[in-house]
Amino acid sequence: MLSRERVIEVIKHRKPDRIPLYGWVGWNLPEKINARWGSLEAFESKYEFDYAHLFGGPGTWSGEHLQKLGAELKRPIEPADLRDVPTLDPNDMAAYEGVKQGIAHHRDKYGRFTYIQTPGLFEALNGIFGIENHLAYLALYPDDIKDVYARQAAWNKAFAMNCLDLGVDMIHVSDDWGSERSLLFSPRTWRELIFPYHKITCDAVKARGGFMSLHCDGNFNEVIEGVIELGYDVVHPWQESAGMSLKMFKDKYAKRLTVMGGLDVQTTIGFGKLDFLVSEIERVMRMFADGGLLFCTTHFVQNHCSGEELELAYDTAYRLAREVATR
Repeated sequence: MLSRERVIEVIKHRKPDRIPLYGWVGWNLPEKINARWGSLEAFESKYEFDYAHLFGGPGTWSGEHLQKLGAELKRPIEPADLRDVPTLDPNDMAAYEGVKQGIAHHRDKYGRFTYIQTPGLFEALNGIFGIENHLAYLALYPDDIKDVYARQAAWNKAFAMNCLDLGVDMIHVSDDWGSERSLLFSPRTWRELIFPYHKITCDAVKARGGFMSLHCDGNFNEVIEGVIELGYDVVHPWQESAGMSLKMFKDKYAKRLTVMGGLDVQTTIGFGKLDFLVSEIERVMRMFADGGLLFCTTHFVQNHCSGEELELAYDTAYRLAREVATR
C-alpha cells in the first residue's frame, strides 16, 4: 500500500496495512536533525513518513495596512475597524509557489498524502485583536465579529479552493479554541459565532471531494459533535494532557472521526523520560491497531528534545507500526 493510499484508508475508517507516521519535527530541531541524519528529508525518508504538512500561499491581511490602522486609531483594533481594511488577494497564484514545491516534493517524489495549513477564525484574528481583547469582543460586539468572520471565511474558502486545484489532499484549519480544561468561550458562543463561518469552507471542500482537518489545541470536548456536524474528517491533536482522552475518542468517536496525534509534546517527548516515552507510544499505537490513528506529534517538538530522544521515539513508532499490523 502506498503512503497516500494508507492515509486515505485511515480517514475513511478502514484498516490500513499499518499505522501511518508523521511528526511536526523540523521547525525547532533543524540543527539536531541535520547533525544526526543529514537533513530533514533524510529523517522523513528513514522513517517512511506517509503524509506531510504544507505551509505557504498568501496571507489574509496586510501587515502594513494593520500597522497604519493601529497608528491612526491609537488604541487596540476592534472588529468594526476591519470592515474597510482590504485583505490580500487569495487568488494571487504567484504566492503559491512554495505550496507547489511542497506538493512536488512530498506527493510527486515520495507519494505522500499532503495537507495544508489554513487560517481558522478565532486563532487567525487573535494576532490582530490580541486574545484577551478578542474574547471580550465576542461578548461585546457579536454583530461586528460576524462581519469580520464572514470576510475571513470567504478568504479561507478561496484559499482552500486554490489549494485543492493545486493537488492538496486535505485542508487543515488551525483554530485553537481550548484551554487546558475547557473551551475558552461558551458552547453557545461557538455555535452562534464560529460554527457558521467554519461551515463555509467545510461545505465547499466536501463538495469538491476533499478532506477536512481541524487543529485545535486544548480541551474542546463540549463541541465535538458540532465538529462532526461541520464535516471534519480529522482532528489534531486530541490533547490528552488537556483532558481529551484517547480511550474516550476510540470508544465514542472513532467511527466518525480520525485522530491525528498520539505523541504529546507537553508530557511525553523531550523530557528525558525514555521508558515513559516508549511505553506511551506503545500504549497509543496498540490502542489503534485496528485503525483510526494518523500517528503524529501533538504539536511542534520543542528544542529541549535531544536527537537521541527523537531517534528513540521514531525508532519505536516505526517498529510498532509494523508490529501491530501483523497481529
